Amino acid sequence: GLGFNIVGGTDQQYVSNDSSIYVSRIKKDGAAYLDGRLQEGDKILAVNGRDLKDLRHRDAVELFRNAGHDVSLKIQRRLQPQNGPVGHRGDGESGGLPLAAIVVPGLALAVAAVWILLRYRQRI
Repeated sequence: GLGFNIVGGTDQQYVSNDSSIYVSRIKKDGAAYLDGRLQEGDKILAVNGRDLKDLRHRDAVELFRNAGHDVSLKIQRRLQPQNGPVGHRGDGESGGLPLAAIVVPGLALAVAAVWILLRYRQRI
């Protein structure tokens, strides 16, 4: 097999009001796992150019079973959770705060502390 399980379809919606096909599990040491590009939660839009829209679950399973040796998948990456850990976005930018947003205020606080300390020592 291709090394992953799917959920969804017109008869088994995985997401409310969405009959798309999703990757539910990547099997360890399977073809998809070894390839490394497919992720759990990805929406599969097409297999070998065949659109998966409006298919029953079993028809989608049958398409995957008959896909052949060289399989081309068109996918839509799952959305990252809003308040979960930020992972690699694939667009060249990392998540979180830019380094300058941390360093500049920290440096300003350090300069202010030194200035106050020097003024305080001059008064003694």
